[in-house]
Amino acid sequence: GLFVTDYFTRTPRKLSPFRSFASIELFHFHIPEDTVIAVWNLITFKEQGGTFGDQCPDRSITVYFRSGAPSVINPLHTHFPRDTAVPGSFALTLTWTLPNRTTGVFNVTSPLPGDWFLAAHLPKDEGKISVKGLYEECQYLFQPQLIVQRLVNIAVLYPGHVTEQSMAPHNRSCLYKVFVPSYTSRVLVEVLRCRGAEGCPLWLRVRAKAPPLHNSTTLDCREHTPCQLAQDLPFWQHWYYVLVEKHPGVPGTVSFQVTVQLTDCSRPSLARPPFLPSSASMNMPHSFGSAGGLALGDSPPPTSPNDTKHPAPVPVTSHTGERCWPVRPTLRNELDTFSVHFYIFFGPNVSVPPDRPAVFVINLLPVLDSGGVLNLELRLNVSSLCGENVTVFGCLNHEVPLTSSDNTSVTCETESLAGFLLSVNATASLSRLRIPYPQTGSWYLSLRSLCATEHGFEPCTNVTAEVYLRAYLSPCINDCGIYGQCKLLRTNNYLYAACECKAGWNGWGCTDNAEAFSYGFQLLSTLLLCLSNVMFVPPVAIAVRSHYLLEAAVYIFTMFFSTFYHACDQPGIVVFCIMEYDVLQFCDFLGSLMSVWVTVIAMARLQPVVKQASVLYLLGAMLLSMALQMDRHGLWNLLGPSLFALGIMAVAWTARTIRRRHCYPPTWKRWAFYLCPGALIAAAAVLLYAFVETEENYFYIHSIWHLLIAGSVGFLLPPRAKPSRRLGPLPRRKGCGYQLCVNEQEELGLVDPAVASINSICTS
Repeated sequence: GLFVTDYFTRTPRKLSPFRSFASIELFHFHIPEDTVIAVWNLITFKEQGGTFGDQCPDRSITVYFRSGAPSVINPLHTHFPRDTAVPGSFALTLTWTLPNRTTGVFNVTSPLPGDWFLAAHLPKDEGKISVKGLYEECQYLFQPQLIVQRLVNIAVLYPGHVTEQSMAPHNRSCLYKVFVPSYTSRVLVEVLRCRGAEGCPLWLRVRAKAPPLHNSTTLDCREHTPCQLAQDLPFWQHWYYVLVEKHPGVPGTVSFQVTVQLTDCSRPSLARPPFLPSSASMNMPHSFGSAGGLALGDSPPPTSPNDTKHPAPVPVTSHTGERCWPVRPTLRNELDTFSVHFYIFFGPNVSVPPDRPAVFVINLLPVLDSGGVLNLELRLNVSSLCGENVTVFGCLNHEVPLTSSDNTSVTCETESLAGFLLSVNATASLSRLRIPYPQTGSWYLSLRSLCATEHGFEPCTNVTAEVYLRAYLSPCINDCGIYGQCKLLRTNNYLYAACECKAGWNGWGCTDNAEAFSYGFQLLSTLLLCLSNVMFVPPVAIAVRSHYLLEAAVYIFTMFFSTFYHACDQPGIVVFCIMEYDVLQFCDFLGSLMSVWVTVIAMARLQPVVKQASVLYLLGAMLLSMALQMDRHGLWNLLGPSLFALGIMAVAWTARTIRRRHCYPPTWKRWAFYLCPGALIAAAAVLLYAFVETEENYFYIHSIWHLLIAGSVGFLLPPRAKPSRRLGPLPRRKGCGYQLCVNEQEELGLVDPAVASINSICTS
């Protein structure tokens, strides 16, 4: 056949260490129909400071693949919530082959068509809290590329028609496809009139949705006469692919005929008519599976120029258990994103008769619904059992309802069909099922009642069980509980939801408490972070005593908002918020930086030099507010104003030192007992904050940070101005009837000029 190659790529994204599914990078691809091979080229490279990160450590990268919906991954091996089904996925780990670049390849032969999702992440790190901008961070960028090769012009088989084919010596196989509409209970593929050099040297392979593989359903036509391959309970509304493959080493031409029969489960004694119109053959269910005649077309389907198709009557044998029961639809009610309720007409109470199953369909929209959680709940009305030992079994299957000829079977799986089993009885009257990231399409729930006897389960007589059925789509499992937050995430145009757990809880629903913080630990960490701010009381007292009233007000502001910010910032249940979290965080950060600013400006003693020194306090408040609004966690946005204040202090001290030709401050006691200890304490606090603090030690390291910063302020704040007995009058200004007498010790740096007292009023 003719092959067409398509190429898809995605923008590189920065990978993060795995903490929860909210920290992974998700990529969405679409594989077209008739694809025979898909190749993912996985490119990973390092960056540091805008250049290649040759010095970055090698960290393994794990990539997950799944068709139909995102992968449900569990790299930390946490426990899933009860009643949660975990669908499988492929996983691949990339290792580094070059210092700053590596490439991996993932091949899928005959992949399922539709949506495919890739999830990638780095290993879990030690949880170090890094200061943004302190150093160039190593970034690991991941870019997947997809190359698909698909066949075009695959021959289409029409039910009830015979297709003749001759396989030349240089050909190995012939590929066909047939569309299976709804309410089809059986697909029968048969090879007729096979003629070759060695009998019928052919393999017959059949597969749904994609071309067959080596492990697909296979039949050797040499060993089976007639060469018939049947598929019971086929997937509805999908293409089935038929591969006729020649045995290796067979010489000459092999000729054969291929025909397909589809059994309509609403009329088990009849096959699909040979002259079915294209609109009906390409799908169109008739009234919820009720028995009824099929409309016959007026003309046969078009014939292909390469083969000869002609109608041929095909005998059909009736099979027991091929009857399909009416499928009751559900009403979709969308409340919000991933918040959808499926209501049953004349429900939610459902009657399950003893002689036949009750079948319901839940339709999940493509792409839109695969990022949430499908929830199913069954509750048995025990009073409806009339004392009988009845068990109601429910089978949830994707794309086709499970109907078994064995009325006593309690399984929901076949060789080609997987499903989920629920059961309720008089002792366990409630059953739940949760499917995170369900595949989209139609989900069928089949309910049937069986009675327990000494010999197992048997069909019940004259007992109609009543169950309460609830089906809905939610963003997360139980809204992540009290120790988690359900986050709505987006990758390009695809939305999905995931839990982000806190207080040591883990898992998809934040229900794994293996590493959870106890209530006492949460209370202790909250008290430490809040009460450590009491250390600001001594600096406030010193500032008030020294007449630094503005500085004292800033320290009180910082103490108040830091206390209540940390009370609101706790990950567990010991939380108390007096305002919105964002307001508290902004005020805490602003108060901390303003405390540094006003302390350094007070140390500069600018009053004799700058008549309106208070303008610097206002300038600092405006600059710091702007910096916090730009980036609340950026290092230089926060460090810049602080360095600017230190520069002002250094210029003021240097000017005094040059003017007096003496070091300022002039006394060694001030340096030895105040300035040096205060600077060392502040430096120790900064080092702890920048290099030691992690998520595990945050509560006590950050508490120590509070103590050290508040203590350094008490040492660095200048002393109160002392009155002097020797005053020198200033020159009298013209037009003024008074002279201002000031303390001359201000110029010696012994007292604070900002609070210099007016010791006398000298009359003219």
